[in-house]
Amino acid sequence: MATTGELFKPDAMEEKGERARMASFIGAMAIADLVKSTLGPKGMDKILQSTGRGHSVTVTNDGATILKSLHVDNPAAKVLVDISKVQDDEVGDGTTSVVVLAGELLREAEKLVALKIHPMTIIAGYRMAAEAARSALEAAVRDNKDDLERFRSDLVNIAMTTLSSKILSQDKVHFSNLAVDAVLRLKGSSNLESIQIIKKCGGALKDSFLDEGFILDKKIGVGQPKRIENAKILVANTAMDTDKVKIYGARVRVDGMTKVAEIEAAEKNKMKNKVEKIIGHGINCFVNRQLIYNFPEELFADAGVMAIEHADFDGIERLALVTGGEITSTFNDPENVKLGHCKLIEEIMIGEDRLIHFSGVALGQACTIVLRGASSHVLDEAERSLHDALCVLVQTVQDSRVIWGGGWPEFLMARRVEELARKTPGKKSLAIDAFATALRAIPTTIADNAGLDSADLVSQLRAAHSEDGCRSGIDVISGEVGDMEKLGIYEAFKVKQAVLMSATEASEMILRVDEIIKCAPRQREDRM
Repeated sequence: MATTGELFKPDAMEEKGERARMASFIGAMAIADLVKSTLGPKGMDKILQSTGRGHSVTVTNDGATILKSLHVDNPAAKVLVDISKVQDDEVGDGTTSVVVLAGELLREAEKLVALKIHPMTIIAGYRMAAEAARSALEAAVRDNKDDLERFRSDLVNIAMTTLSSKILSQDKVHFSNLAVDAVLRLKGSSNLESIQIIKKCGGALKDSFLDEGFILDKKIGVGQPKRIENAKILVANTAMDTDKVKIYGARVRVDGMTKVAEIEAAEKNKMKNKVEKIIGHGINCFVNRQLIYNFPEELFADAGVMAIEHADFDGIERLALVTGGEITSTFNDPENVKLGHCKLIEEIMIGEDRLIHFSGVALGQACTIVLRGASSHVLDEAERSLHDALCVLVQTVQDSRVIWGGGWPEFLMARRVEELARKTPGKKSLAIDAFATALRAIPTTIADNAGLDSADLVSQLRAAHSEDGCRSGIDVISGEVGDMEKLGIYEAFKVKQAVLMSATEASEMILRVDEIIKCAPRQREDRM
């Protein structure tokens, strides 16, 4: 019989059966325990410090951000990092919940494997349980899409629930209204590109505001009009810095300084022609992604055209989208150039900085959220929190089903799953029961993070949920069981469904593992 050593290269590692499964379980549970403490309204933050240049520091409690920054060696842990990333891309929120739920499912599975229940039996049970849980959720949703007033209040409640576990929880009413206003302006489109977030240090978080239109973080050039009405904007990406001779690597031999002057004059003329072509489009505002040197800037100022140079790299594409123009780089054919339009361009002050404000833009739904805060770390975390809220709201506008939050959905699902377990014969019922236990771990963790007596609260809730139509969940503020509808703790159905399905699939994938093979590292040859 060939040993591992003969089959694989030396230094390759192989773990089989029980050991491989244990390694997977332990890795996955360690990742879940790491982010567990950030779950819920009283969750704690983590400080992440990079080892790269500058040792940048991030303070966050966003599950996806924490996990993205970790270098994980355990393959099963990588699967959980992946599901939190997908959750973040897909629905924007629930990144911690999905990892915690997957970790709990594996914790329960480990106990069952110890009882000599085959992983395939556990997987079959989990699948049945997940389906039962999903249909229980679907039966309990409410949908106020037709009643605009109530739908708006649902959206505000969802935003407040999302923000209550983040840095913005103190001013969550203010920020929820900001986020809902911004998303409702989109009129059902899911293009978050047209909501721009600008971060400016200074002031307090509650000084943040929403502004219709578009704000560009740039100053207007020297000697140019500071205010333009009915602007026709040409957004360009072209070199406007060639009025001096600078042809790298080329050698020009001349027999006198006058010749150099002639070359410079020719370059200058070339630039002048280019500027004239640009002005010939009938514009009064020119925004360029690259630098504009003094000479062309002077020409623009003489023609009464506002020239904005070095417009920020991401911002310029958004500016073209918002004003209804297109980015241009050749100017010979004015017919094919699509100009952007807006009613007013003016310079505004935010804190110490001057910015350019475009109002009355062609894309009516465009708006800018200006975040103020004490430091760049606070602003970064505020932006992450707000982004989560915006993503969830956009999803809810498309799929307007909402459910109550605060551990209510988990208890509802757990109850339905337990009913299924009682009706299912065979070993599968043990797996289905385990699924219900894992679901209850999320409200337990929320209570633990708030420093409450989770065992007492969970047993109270379990009893309350034995009746139909129960709306009880954990009220972490008062530390008791509360009515979720009165407290206005709502969640989006889509987020919960994504958490449930992703966690089940990820835990199923890790459960199937019975062997881990690590390839031998590549040998470095000695070049002596």
